[in-house]
Amino acid sequence: MDQNGEGTEARSKRKQPPTPSNERPLKQMKPESDPHARNGTHVPTTPELLAADETASLSLEGSQDEMQPAHIAGAVHDTAEWQKTIEKVVKNVVSIHFCQTCAFDTDGAVSSEATGFVVDAERGYILTNRHVVGAGPFIGYCIFDNHEECDVYPVYRDPVHDFGILRFDPKAIKYMPLSSLQLRPDLAKVGVEIRVVGNDAGEKLSILSGVISRLDRNAPEYGEGYSDFNTNYIQAAAAASGGSSGSPVVNKDGFAVALQAGGRADGAATDYFLPLDRPLRALQLIQQDQPVSRGTIQTQWVLKPFDETRRLGLSADWEKAIRTQFPKETGMLVAEVVLPEGPASTKVEEGDLLIQVNGELITQFVRLDSILDDSVGGKIKLLIQRAGEDMEVELDVADLHSITPDRFVSVAGGSFHDLSYQQARLYAISLKNAGVYVCEAAGSFRFADGYASGWLVQEVDNQPTPNLETFIEVMRKIPDRKRVVVVYKHLRDLHTANTSITTVDRHWHKTMRLAQRNDTTGLWDFSKLAEAIPAVPPVPRRANFIQLSSKYPEAVDIVRSFVRVHVSMPIKLDGFPKVNKQGYGLVVDAEQGLVLVSRALIPYDLCDISLIIADSIFVDAKIVFLHPLQNYAIVKYDTSLVAAAVKTPKFSTDFIKKGEDTIFFGLNQNFRPVVAKTVVTDISTVAIPASALTPRYRATNFDAITVDTTQASHSACGVLISEDGTVQALWLSYLGERASHSGKDVEYHLGLATPMILPVLKEIQSGNTPKLNILNVEFQTVQMSQARVMGVSEEWIEKTEQEDPERHQLFMVRKVDSGHEDGLQEGDLLLTLNGKLITRAPDLDVMYNNEHLDAVVVRKRQQMEIKVPTVPTDDLETDRVVIFCGATLHRPHQAVRQQISKIHSDVYISSRARGSPSYMYGVTSTNFLTHVNNVPTPDLDTFLKEVKKIGDNEYFRLKVMTFDNVPWVATMKKNEHYFPTIEFVKDASEPLGWKRIVHECDEGGAREEMAPVDVDMEAGPEGIIADAVNDGATKTEAEASTAVESAV
Repeated sequence: MDQNGEGTEARSKRKQPPTPSNERPLKQMKPESDPHARNGTHVPTTPELLAADETASLSLEGSQDEMQPAHIAGAVHDTAEWQKTIEKVVKNVVSIHFCQTCAFDTDGAVSSEATGFVVDAERGYILTNRHVVGAGPFIGYCIFDNHEECDVYPVYRDPVHDFGILRFDPKAIKYMPLSSLQLRPDLAKVGVEIRVVGNDAGEKLSILSGVISRLDRNAPEYGEGYSDFNTNYIQAAAAASGGSSGSPVVNKDGFAVALQAGGRADGAATDYFLPLDRPLRALQLIQQDQPVSRGTIQTQWVLKPFDETRRLGLSADWEKAIRTQFPKETGMLVAEVVLPEGPASTKVEEGDLLIQVNGELITQFVRLDSILDDSVGGKIKLLIQRAGEDMEVELDVADLHSITPDRFVSVAGGSFHDLSYQQARLYAISLKNAGVYVCEAAGSFRFADGYASGWLVQEVDNQPTPNLETFIEVMRKIPDRKRVVVVYKHLRDLHTANTSITTVDRHWHKTMRLAQRNDTTGLWDFSKLAEAIPAVPPVPRRANFIQLSSKYPEAVDIVRSFVRVHVSMPIKLDGFPKVNKQGYGLVVDAEQGLVLVSRALIPYDLCDISLIIADSIFVDAKIVFLHPLQNYAIVKYDTSLVAAAVKTPKFSTDFIKKGEDTIFFGLNQNFRPVVAKTVVTDISTVAIPASALTPRYRATNFDAITVDTTQASHSACGVLISEDGTVQALWLSYLGERASHSGKDVEYHLGLATPMILPVLKEIQSGNTPKLNILNVEFQTVQMSQARVMGVSEEWIEKTEQEDPERHQLFMVRKVDSGHEDGLQEGDLLLTLNGKLITRAPDLDVMYNNEHLDAVVVRKRQQMEIKVPTVPTDDLETDRVVIFCGATLHRPHQAVRQQISKIHSDVYISSRARGSPSYMYGVTSTNFLTHVNNVPTPDLDTFLKEVKKIGDNEYFRLKVMTFDNVPWVATMKKNEHYFPTIEFVKDASEPLGWKRIVHECDEGGAREEMAPVDVDMEAGPEGIIADAVNDGATKTEAEASTAVESAV
């Protein structure tokens, strides 16, 4: 390894959140193997499935999860002297449990563990890493050696170097005398035997031994995200791993000589320690209540050995002078990155050799840092050598803190701040007028490529946004629901300017807020910048549909019945994996403005729905009806706003038949119309596979149509239509299971015969909301051979063959929903309902209009007549949501009841926010909360009542039941500052259809729910926010082209 290091081989000691799992969440997380064998994965929380592209972006580890270094048992043969030292040191070492509550700068929201050590017992200061303290909002606590616990608050985080200082209350530690470790950077020397004492690999305390081998290593690069620079690092072989961030590196006399920071991810037992010169200076200034000045010329330097510097043009005279004055030095500082428009721009170039600063020979980072930190606001003179030529330049020294963000703005669901020096240095771009950095790409600013951060917004509504102040003024003037043009770039590709149109959401996210770091309290203070400007009333628009030339003119005229649908969900409910969806819907009544849309697009009604008619007219829509079983929703738009020849299709009242010729008209993944003459290949009763990890809506007990054209498998929306323009079937997208191997959500594209929707449609057209009753069971088909074995008589088999010559099948109850124990039982063979022999899924429609059904079934080989109750669907959909400590709670939705045998409580965790107390303490989605402080909480009312008794920042107990019926108890600390208790209640009298109630919050706190990008049940890119103006072929969904015969 050269002095510059290889970034891909470096790793941080920060532990990662729970790793991907192909299992349903269980009570505890057990390591898959020896906990020391995998770096940064030992977190005592419940395993959950995370998308591969999400886990990789959470921290500095890189690919460490794939590496399995050998277990090294350090310090097993220590001398009595070392043992005495260790006994003294461990009393100063603390285990830090923390959350970075939201994405900020280089850091994503995360819950993790690390190590720190007391450096001032009287004032209560703990030294740890900067990537632990983080750049953004932080909550955490520390545990001492005797298991006493107290809260910690950030006092200082260095803008560049990997150290930070936390504060705790020394009076809170009552049962052990507090002491501190003395920082002695001067004692770090090659050959010194050291011990790393810390919370290694999630263990409370590990002691790892090593020997310092280098003092002159460049700071390791961790790739994207936070990396230290402009400092040397100390190298040793200690094989520390996840959780050891912030551990003290001590010598035999018990002095801290370095700070554990990183290591290699390729299995080598190599670790990197931060020298303590700059942490010691910062600590001393803080102890004196002085500000920690930090200077910069916006230049990154690296150490290069003399053989390299000679090739860069180092003269023999200067090499002699340097080697004479510093006989132990083997290299010099060389300019690596000079930021454009910075103090050194045009004066210092990459590859310049640093000879002198203010007339003093310089070869070490520590001395350079010292001069810069003492010269903030002043000037310094550099003597540099460029290609053998001496050059003296005078530079202004800027304040490093001023280019390190300490505030962010939340508006329209996204979060923004000025570009940081960290990010600018990584990509060698100017800090001036670069645009506003999107640290949380959510809400109206969820951009097309699925990255949650890294975007620079350069224009909004045709107004430049070079910095945060300008951005605030631009956003302040934009009314709610206005569609604006946004121009933005990503740091990974600054060559490409992306242009999109987005709808500014100032109704779900009404207030523009500023969060400002407060180093006195250790919290971030939230203040209101602006309330929303009301939406401008829409005006009527005219448009013409495209005209398709085809030899089936009446069939392709159906293009006038398709409208584009955009759905935005401000909160994730019901296990649905996305917060933005787009596709197409079919107008079923142009006069009333009724549109049929797949429930793969509209899973629940806490959402915004926008239609684009004739690819020209934007119009908002509201949900009229959600079908509980058949995978469609009916939405309605205001027809007075649309002056276009929207067509009401003619629907067939007869079921299409297998082998029948038809025309497939659909919209493919690029939203282009496709037409193909085809034939119906199969009509079979199917149930979409259930998603075990994330129960969510799925269609059951329906007849699916498949056709013989590849276009159908690539089209999420369409129709099967006859040559005369009669629609015979709808072509819909069905959300299926989450694939265990990829973490992606499978979608199936299948046909639904039009006679299935006509009764519901007619009722809606007459002004009524359909009141359906359903059988809360899932059926599967059985053939006659199976039916005979299960006890069906020959008489019934003969009746079945005569009733349905095409399909000799009956229905068996595969699963009974929880709470529906009366009536049908699992394993029952259904013969008739109300005297009608049931051989096809449409025969089950008799259930919709009956409270009870007379059924003939075969149960355990006995034929019997039973009365079967149906279940009203009035309250089937989620109509109340509580967000508590970062967890989204609601009554178990229908998909949960379909998959579970018993509902343990009506308080069900649908999702949770990363970096929240719920994530930190291990309660997870699909868990039921049954008790709060031993008081039963069977519903949300009692749950809210009990949690309101708990004070802010107080611990409480939760009894939890997993999806697999495993009970356990969690303790959690409430945090009302960053995670207020907010309730959403469905209310038709509200403009949004939902009422928002803030139950508990801190006066200067967030007062907002977490952005949906943070929740932990996502699986890959979310879909785009708008129409990509520069690319009409943007894809938002992976193709689900697997043949239904083998997949369903």
